[in-house]
Amino acid sequence: MADDLKVFRTWSSPFALRIIWALQLKGLEYETIFEDLSQKSPLLLQYNPTYKKVPVLVHNGKPISESLVILEYIEETWNQNPLLPEDPYERAKARFWAKFVDEKLLQSVIDVLVTEGNKQEEAVPRAKENLKYIEEELKGNKFFGGATIGFTDIALGWTARWLPIIEEVTGIKLIEADTFPRISEWMQNFCDVPVIKANWPPYDKMVTKVQGTREKCLAPKGTN
Repeated sequence: MADDLKVFRTWSSPFALRIIWALQLKGLEYETIFEDLSQKSPLLLQYNPTYKKVPVLVHNGKPISESLVILEYIEETWNQNPLLPEDPYERAKARFWAKFVDEKLLQSVIDVLVTEGNKQEEAVPRAKENLKYIEEELKGNKFFGGATIGFTDIALGWTARWLPIIEEVTGIKLIEADTFPRISEWMQNFCDVPVIKANWPPYDKMVTKVQGTREKCLAPKGTN
């Protein structure tokens, strides 16, 4: 019996996009269910009652939540086109950097987007410091795992589209080619992969959404 795969997502979620990339890189068929998080469906609440958010992967009726956990599940369930290396140490490193992306880099970039003035001035060097760790880890490889996209690339993949958008919205340049040559080249290589290129949300629509997020966060308390 064929696997029944459903992905609950929104059109703009970079975390959900990780799951789409992984499934397509594995050559798996799935059904996409788009959610409006302002009016969450009963199914989403049923499948993810703890966090009540996307992404959720439902495999033969069994739900899995949290994007990095879902990526691990996909990797362990389907062997084709592996996302993690065979060597245990290299696998541990891939997991470490994926966790770093979510727990350190992502928050520092968000801080640049949703602050202004002194707070933003303090956030920018923190974001660049975290990007320096990524720059060093690439070590001139095309991708983090070598010649093909792997677990860490998928975890970091949002930066290839969202960082330029955040730069456009804030007017702050975080990635300069001369400062971060490896990341700059990686971003281009990543975006050139057909599976990646085919699934980006529309750029202009994302700019509008990110701009709206910034304006909402910067609005005085008590205003809509």
